[in-house]
Amino acid sequence: MTGVLEGFATIAIVIALGALLADRGIVDAHGQRSLSLASFYLASPALLVTVLEDSEPSRVLSGPLVATAAGVIVSAGIMVVVARIRRLDAGTSVVATLCSAYVNAGNLGIPIAAYALGDAALVVPALLMQLLVLQPLALTVLDVVTSPERPSVLKIVSRPVTNPLTIASFAGLLLAATDTELPRTVHAPLELVGGMAVPAMLIAYGVALRLGPLPGRGVTPRALATVTSLKMVIQPVAAYLVGRFAVGLEDTELFAVTLLSALPTAQNVFVVAMRYERGILLARDAIFVSTMASAPVAVLISALLA
Repeated sequence: MTGVLEGFATIAIVIALGALLADRGIVDAHGQRSLSLASFYLASPALLVTVLEDSEPSRVLSGPLVATAAGVIVSAGIMVVVARIRRLDAGTSVVATLCSAYVNAGNLGIPIAAYALGDAALVVPALLMQLLVLQPLALTVLDVVTSPERPSVLKIVSRPVTNPLTIASFAGLLLAATDTELPRTVHAPLELVGGMAVPAMLIAYGVALRLGPLPGRGVTPRALATVTSLKMVIQPVAAYLVGRFAVGLEDTELFAVTLLSALPTAQNVFVVAMRYERGILLARDAIFVSTMASAPVAVLISALLA
């Protein structure tokens, strides 16, 4: 329980530092965008390589992955239907779907898995599901809908493997599958640059909170309530039900799957929204509200399952 709360406290403090920098005029909107893009193109790919190279590929076919995937599919699927009913444009629909299903597995899931659950590897199924399936699909659609010209079929098919985050994900997984260790001269700078990814994302988010409209004023309450309810309620419930009754998970694995599925929307979604200029305020507000809700939700899950 202490590890869960410490993870949330760390994120809140770094976000507050970003807001403070903006309030003092040290980082402006241009600086915020630079931080976001540096994280997207450089720091996050480096972090993914160093995290995934130590993962166990066998977990890809494990029960926790099936339960995790079920939570993502149910939540994202409902959001896609809602987006069609509300006639959202394609780009905003993608960002809304990410808000409702893309968990903060990197900068919050890893410390929670390590300190609260006792095994950092428990977060790997969520990371792989998102980095190798959900994220490539979302980025491909965003690339297509934001392109000034209609891309060819070849370009559409090749989009997932030309995105820096996807390339880094496959590279890290390949290293893990082949049990290959990068030379120290390569691993050290990747590790150093990757260490910038999480602080850069959180600081950029804090700057956005301070410079933009207050959360809840930039998007409609209905839109915000929809994505946060899917993220914080439907996704963990679906993961729990599939994990317990379809896959047969028990004890620590079932608790881990449910808790990690209840993590708030990842800061990566805000970075993606900034990069493609779609659903920026929705992403920002969804991250804020889901992060505020995640602590009591985590306490409830811990009380019921731990």
